[in-house]
Amino acid sequence: MLKEIVVNAAPHETRVAVLENGTIAELFIERGDETNITGNIYKGRVQRVLPGMQAAFVDIGLNQAAFLYVDDVLDNTSDELARRFEQESEMGMEMDMDAGASQDQVEQNLQESELITSTNWEPCSSTHECSIEDLISEGQEILVQVAKSPIGTKGPRVTTHISLPGRFMVLMPTVDHIGISKRIDNDRERSRLREMLISIRDDKFGYILRTAAEGIHKERLAREMAFLNKTWDDIQKKSRTVSAPSLIYRDLTVTFRAVRDILTDEADRLIIDSRKGYENVLEFLEKLMPDLNVSVELYTGTEPVFDAYNIEGDIARALKKKVWLKSGGYIIIEQTEALVAIDVNTGRYVGKHNFEETILKTNLEAVKEIAYQIRLRNIGGIIIIDFIDMKKNHHKDKVMSQLTEVLKKDKSQTNVLPLSDLGLIQMTRKRVRKNLTRTLCEPCFYCGGDGMLLSGKSICHKIYRELINEATDIMGNRFTVKVHPLIAQLFHGEEKQLIESLEKRFGTPIAIYPEPHYHMEEYHIFESLS
Repeated sequence: MLKEIVVNAAPHETRVAVLENGTIAELFIERGDETNITGNIYKGRVQRVLPGMQAAFVDIGLNQAAFLYVDDVLDNTSDELARRFEQESEMGMEMDMDAGASQDQVEQNLQESELITSTNWEPCSSTHECSIEDLISEGQEILVQVAKSPIGTKGPRVTTHISLPGRFMVLMPTVDHIGISKRIDNDRERSRLREMLISIRDDKFGYILRTAAEGIHKERLAREMAFLNKTWDDIQKKSRTVSAPSLIYRDLTVTFRAVRDILTDEADRLIIDSRKGYENVLEFLEKLMPDLNVSVELYTGTEPVFDAYNIEGDIARALKKKVWLKSGGYIIIEQTEALVAIDVNTGRYVGKHNFEETILKTNLEAVKEIAYQIRLRNIGGIIIIDFIDMKKNHHKDKVMSQLTEVLKKDKSQTNVLPLSDLGLIQMTRKRVRKNLTRTLCEPCFYCGGDGMLLSGKSICHKIYRELINEATDIMGNRFTVKVHPLIAQLFHGEEKQLIESLEKRFGTPIAIYPEPHYHMEEYHIFESLS
């Protein structure tokens, strides 16, 4: 499979698309706000301890307090925690240690690791027997890492079990164990790596070797271990010099996370449309991964890079409720606060043989599209799929088998229950950051929240990109943009830097005019000579 990373790096927004055989499979967006802070480490202060929930709220300096569950509180329970890692790995359960693109890979390695633990103390017999009030108290300062970014009205979830991912390994300084990715299936290589890691480890930190470590030399592994250990030392030193709440460590930008976690192991090349970003990526590779043999290309085409790779259209379709299938059937994707419902319909497809075969073909085609849309839209939580009712048991088995198979491509852990008597499939998928709809859209005030529309920021960035595209064929000496009043207000206020950067870039004045009768997403760009 040809896998590519396409990066659209604008001054105020970076979008990273992962393509598989030319089709977008995943999309990551970063705008410099607090929408994706997973992986960041903060020195926080415990606000409230809730014994009834066995949890606490921690102030880490954001608008919303962070949520800390008892199992994520560090005490002398590292051996118990390691056993829990191992059990969840064997059971195929997902762990609450996800973090954007980078932490997704951390979790995947945790889930797929064979853990070797060593006991150095007597921990609680079970973490669940330790009360939250025995571990932390209100007003206490505590070092935490964001495991889940804020989603909707929910604040971030944090943990005291820190993890620092590198290219070849993940450092977990709060857990004493060694893990090897199960993707490395050669027993001799696994033994070599285990012995090598034990020989160079001079502390009681936990390490998980990632798939990229296969075939690695001892010196290279030792260098990365030293780098991660120094990073952890720097984090600890900084935490001792600042007061809570403070940001101690910021995870890599979305571009560098893609380089570290996808380009190093899976992708064949990376294409980026920013010269500065291109040079930064090369410098990053030279500094941390000098032996990595990958293709990094600077995109210099006149057409926007996402248009050149047909990505914009796929993103637009991924925001719609109805998705058409090639046969003429379609699926409807409805997202609620608690769950996502997906309905399969035959639509215009009438089949060529009998009704049962028509239903089976539609359901099988829908399975592939559903798996694709779940991954692209980053849908998480509880998912209910309503397939067209099938009478024959072997047809039901075929649909279940194919769904299980196509979901194997998804890095986020999924759990699928058997088809119910009502023809419903219940499944869960790990949710650690906003899905695509929540990232790019906001509740529609035209319809009272029954539908979605692009957010004001997204519209501003869309106009920004179109102005860049239009500027290549400038006929006049200025631009006039007519927009909805709220968009005009954004351009004159919060998003003022977008227009200023364009005026500076092209030496052309851009006038923004509000039109009260315009729809929120409606805008028109005009060129004039005066």
